[in-house]
Amino acid sequence: MTELKTVGLFLITAVAEIVGCYLPYLWLNQGRSAWLLVPAAFSLAAFAWLLTLHPTAAGRVYAAYGGVYVFVAILWLWAVDGVQPTSWDLIGSAVALTGMGIIMFAPRYG
Repeated sequence: MTELKTVGLFLITAVAEIVGCYLPYLWLNQGRSAWLLVPAAFSLAAFAWLLTLHPTAAGRVYAAYGGVYVFVAILWLWAVDGVQPTSWDLIGSAVALTGMGIIMFAPRYG
């Protein structure tokens, strides 16, 4: 799997997870309709399925995915919550993405 395809798949996976968790948040904390749980369940199911599409060990995929999740969550903070990320948020996201790159794309021997 190419690096671009891997990162793209991780980005889509992160959005699916965040949406799947954000919709119940709207129901529980914002008084929105409980019907939001239906698309939330589908989104979380898509999240789990998307993680299975990587052709490497599951533990490696889960560890690397966490770095992309951090980055997408900070983008969500800005785009959806309307909170501008601090420089520390951006630095932390860069560190997390660097970790993802090392875990997923480092040469493997043996």
